[in-house]
Amino acid sequence: MSMPFRFIHAADIHLDSPFRGLTKVPEVVRAELTDATFAALKRLTDTAIAEKVDFIVIAGDLFDEADRSLRAQLAFLKEWERLADNGITVFAIHGNHDHLGGKRAKLTLPSNVHIFGAEEMSYRPAFHRNGELVAYIYGMSYGERAVASNIAATYQTAPEAPYHIALLHANVGGDSGHDPYAPCTLEELARSGFDYWALGHIHKRQVLSEYPHVVYAGNTQGRNPKETGAKGCYIVDVIDSRNTNAKFTTLDSIRWLEEDVSIEGLATEQQLLQLLSHQIGVKLDEEDGCSIMLRVRLKGRGPLHDHIRSAYVCATILEQLQSEYEPTQGMPWIYVYELVAETGAELDWEALSVEDSFAGELLRLCNRLEENKEDWRSFAQSALQDISSHPKLGRIGRSKWDKPSNHWLEQAKELTLSLVAENRVDNNRS
Repeated sequence: MSMPFRFIHAADIHLDSPFRGLTKVPEVVRAELTDATFAALKRLTDTAIAEKVDFIVIAGDLFDEADRSLRAQLAFLKEWERLADNGITVFAIHGNHDHLGGKRAKLTLPSNVHIFGAEEMSYRPAFHRNGELVAYIYGMSYGERAVASNIAATYQTAPEAPYHIALLHANVGGDSGHDPYAPCTLEELARSGFDYWALGHIHKRQVLSEYPHVVYAGNTQGRNPKETGAKGCYIVDVIDSRNTNAKFTTLDSIRWLEEDVSIEGLATEQQLLQLLSHQIGVKLDEEDGCSIMLRVRLKGRGPLHDHIRSAYVCATILEQLQSEYEPTQGMPWIYVYELVAETGAELDWEALSVEDSFAGELLRLCNRLEENKEDWRSFAQSALQDISSHPKLGRIGRSKWDKPSNHWLEQAKELTLSLVAENRVDNNRS
């Protein structure tokens, strides 16, 4: 093994990704969301320079579209020239979003940047700052958006390299939440002879294996409510093939988060608003100086349940929170974009489960369906048979009915038993 070296593993930058999904946000929020991927790219360069890395590897989806914007291309060019001025090399592949079949401006890349082609796997030497060979970098870009073949199976190490780093944009292990591009298994990557698999495509960072390292860096900036938590890259220190340390560091300027707040013990809307205001302020102080897009979920059971089931009440509380934490340009802000009530009525579930009543029987049925997915699917499809065949439902609607969610059962149980409880109270009063 040659001398120790350091590199950055990044992926899924999605530069110039459009801001979609939320129509009513303050202009400060809209502008910063639109520029967030550019801010993450600049932070990537700043981090590489500050950490004195020898090179950067980027595992696909540098751009959000195959027909990449001129603004995005010029932004990369500027950052790569900054890296060149600091002696840092860049190795990158293109993925399904920015495959090489798309349109792009004719720009000359700096000599420190190598983009792997799409015809076959190839490799390039990577050097320490002092000029010593420390690794070979292997990669293969996408030539088109959908790559269904196992391209990892074509990767082979060059015997003369001291350390082997493979760039791959793929769905390892068949993650059902992502498109099955370049499918392969963790087992075949682990036994392939490479020391570090730098993965892209899955936007959640995760270390699938150590020695050899098989690592998803995740994306550098969350772009929508589904991409929650801190986003960034890995700084990787290599002592030798059995002594590799990958440390995550953040690059995001805006963070999408979800916060659960319990209504237990709260008697009034005023108390709830005070609690929410306090917890939102604490959340802003916790997030590394990032601005925050926050979704609040009200949980638990309590007397407020009946009040906050009203869409009007939730909308009013949300409006109050947004006005209290109004975003200011140039400072970290927190914007509560959604407030949802997932609360329950105050019921003695244990007593109800053995009660000889309609409510007790209903609860026992729900519990049985929760324990057996096949029984629940059969029950739901039977109950929804008439509506699922309605001509106005449409193909997309019918596909949703065909796959009943467990969340539906939870909601149905909560709603029906809460209504039964309310009727009991009303009957006792009368």
